[in-house]
Amino acid sequence: MSIATTIAWNAFTPWAALLGGALIGLAAAMLVLLNGRIAGISGILGGLLLARSGEMGWRAAFLLGLIAAPLVYALFARLPPVQIEAGTGALLAAGLCVGLGTRFAGGCTSGHGVCGLARLSPRSLAATLTFMASGLITVFVMRHLLAP
Repeated sequence: MSIATTIAWNAFTPWAALLGGALIGLAAAMLVLLNGRIAGISGILGGLLLARSGEMGWRAAFLLGLIAAPLVYALFARLPPVQIEAGTGALLAAGLCVGLGTRFAGGCTSGHGVCGLARLSPRSLAATLTFMASGLITVFVMRHLLAP
């Protein structure tokens, strides 16, 4: 099976993707410039759960924005259908692996991949390359070696 047969080219939206990426970059830049904080979601959520004083407001607002954005988008355009091709056990295992990975890496893909690479952090480059390689290997194994 070639890659061309597994990508829905009719659903490819380069302008929406470009706009989304620009908005993510703008939000990350604004957070670091106006608040001096890195837009790493695992760190923002972790800091909210630890309840440091003076930190709750911006963390809650940032996470609320992540949830509200697709809801606002749905007012103007149709959201793509959600299709999950994994069972509950696989989703729980995947979530556990992601959670452990963010702890071991000292951050998540947004913190390292978006913010860390923008700051030319060697540690973030190593973490991002590890995230990407792990994802590629996982997809290959699941779709080509373990597929029915």
